[in-house]
Amino acid sequence: MKLLFKLQTLKSLWTLKPPDRTFHGHLRLLASDVYSQYESVRRGEQRLPKYFNFASDVLDKWSEIEKAGKRPSNPAFWWINGKGEEVKWSFEELGFLSRKVANVLTKVCGLQKGDRIVVILPRVPEWWLVSVACMRAGIVLIPGISQLSAKDILYRLQESKATCIITDDTLAPAVDSVAPECQFLKTKLIVSKGSREGWLNFTDLYKNQSADHSCVKTRIQDSMIIFFTSGTTGSPKMTEHSQGSLGFRPLLSERYWLDLTPSDMIWSTADTGWILASLASVFDPWVFGSCIFIHKLPLIESATILNTLCRFPIDTLVGPPTLFRMLVQNDLSNYKFMNLKVCISGGEPLNPEVMEQWKSKTGLDIHEVYGQTETGIICSAFKGMKIKPGSMGKAAPLYDVQIVDKNANILPPGQQGEIAVRIKPIRPLGLFSEYVDNPTKTAQSERCDFYVTGDRGTMDEDGYFQFIGRDDDIIISSGYRIGPFEVESALIEHPAVAETAVVSSPDPLRGEVVKAFVVLSLAFSSSDLESLTCELQAHVKKTTAPYKYPRKVEFVQDLPKTVTGKIKRNELRNREWGRK
Repeated sequence: MKLLFKLQTLKSLWTLKPPDRTFHGHLRLLASDVYSQYESVRRGEQRLPKYFNFASDVLDKWSEIEKAGKRPSNPAFWWINGKGEEVKWSFEELGFLSRKVANVLTKVCGLQKGDRIVVILPRVPEWWLVSVACMRAGIVLIPGISQLSAKDILYRLQESKATCIITDDTLAPAVDSVAPECQFLKTKLIVSKGSREGWLNFTDLYKNQSADHSCVKTRIQDSMIIFFTSGTTGSPKMTEHSQGSLGFRPLLSERYWLDLTPSDMIWSTADTGWILASLASVFDPWVFGSCIFIHKLPLIESATILNTLCRFPIDTLVGPPTLFRMLVQNDLSNYKFMNLKVCISGGEPLNPEVMEQWKSKTGLDIHEVYGQTETGIICSAFKGMKIKPGSMGKAAPLYDVQIVDKNANILPPGQQGEIAVRIKPIRPLGLFSEYVDNPTKTAQSERCDFYVTGDRGTMDEDGYFQFIGRDDDIIISSGYRIGPFEVESALIEHPAVAETAVVSSPDPLRGEVVKAFVVLSLAFSSSDLESLTCELQAHVKKTTAPYKYPRKVEFVQDLPKTVTGKIKRNELRNREWGRK
C-alpha cells in the first residue's frame, strides 16, 4: 500500500500546478526515469536514470528557453550588497560566466572530475558561479560558513583531502596559517580586488578565460557536494550528496515545499555553508526557472530585511525561526512589502506564538519545513495545506516518514518516538549517500528499514508531524547545528577549566543557545567569575567558529555522571529546560 501511495503521489504531482509549458515536457522526461524506479520495485527490480547533470539538464535548458523568448524577462539571479552594488544574470549569462569559471578550475588549477574543492565565501555572486562551475566540471564542492576558524579550516582540508580552496580576504590569513599542514592542498584562489602572495586572483582569472567548456557527463549517483555536519561526539562528519539527491530530487518534490513559477523571486537568508542555501538558493528554485534573490547581509538586521522586502519584488522569503522572532519585535505597520506572498521557516522549531504574531501583523502564514543535512526537506506545510501551529507539516513526496521506537517499530499517532525515513526496499532519492570515510557512522544512522534522524517527535491522526527535540546532544541555535564536543574541546584548552559539559539552554530569540557548565581548576577557584566568563567566551570564539561560543556559563563544583564516569548531559539539559 505504501508503494502504491508513492506511485499515486508521483502521478498526481504534475497535476497540482504544471510548470512552464515550454519546460514541463523536459521535466516530465527526466521525472519519468525516477517514476519508473518506483514502478520497477513492484517487479523486484531497481532502476535509476543513469546520467544527470543539473547544469546541462536544467540550467542550460532554461537558457535555451530564455533565448527563444519563452521565459519572463526577470533575471535568474539578482544580488545586492546594500551599498548600491547590484548584479543581475539571466540563465544565459549564468551559463556563460560559469563556463569561464569551470575553465579556471580545470585548466588553471588542474582539477579533474571527482576532485574536491573547499569554498568558504559569504553571500557573494562568486559563490554561485563556483557552485555551477563545479557541476559542469564534475568537481565535488565542499562549502563552509564564513565564520570558520583556522582550526575548523584545517580539519576540513585534512579530512576532505581537498586540493583547492577558494575564499576571500577575511579568511585568507587563517588558511595561510594552516596550509603547511595540508599535504593535499595545491591551489589557493582568492576572491579579492587586490593580490596576495601565494594566491591566484579568482576574478582576474575567470574574466580572462574562454567560455568554451563542455559539461562533463555525470552519473546520477556521482558525488556533488559534501557538507560538514556537527555530531554529539567527535568532530564534524562529511555528509555526501549526489547529483541525484540534490539536483534531480526537486524535479519530483519541488511543489511540496516551494510553489514557484518562472515569474517568481525567492530570497533565502541562509549562510552559503548550509544545505538550505543549496536547496533554497540553487537547486529547487532554478528547477522551475525562478529568480534567486540574494542580499550579502554582512549582519542579519531587522531594518535591512524589512526594507529589502519593501524595495524588491520578492515573492517568497525563507529563513530560520530566529529571523521571524526578530522581525515580529518591530512595528511592521511602517513597512509595506512589495510582493511578499509566502514565508517559510526551517532549521529549528518555530514558536506558535511567533507564527500568530507574524500572521496578525502581516496577514501572512509561516510555512514550516523540516529536514537535516542528511535528508534535505522531508516534511513541510506546503502552500494550500492547513497550517497547524507547532507542526512542521506532512511528509514530502519520495519520503515515507514515520515515528519509530528503539527497535524500529512504527508507533501509533500521538505517541512520541524518533523521526525516521524508510530506506528499504528502496532508498529515497533525496537522502545523503554516506558519511564519507566513516562506514561506522553511516551504519549507525540506520535501524532496520529506516534512517533515523536523531530527532524525537510525534505524528497526529492527520499525518502532521511535531518536533519534540533532539534525541542526542546536538544544539540548534539560530539554525546552526553545534556539537557539544567541539565547544567542550575548546573550553578544556583553557587552563581555568578542569572539566566542562555543554548543553542547549532555552532562549527567546534564538530558540536555544549554548550553555557551558564549568568545573574550575584549583588555581582559578577564587577568580572573578564575571571576568572569567568573558575570557572563556573569547577563548572559544578564537579557537573555533564564533557562533559556537557559550552565551551562558555556569560554574559548578562537579558534573553529574554515570557509574562509568560518563557525563549525564541529559540531566543538565533537562534541568535547563525545566523537564523532570
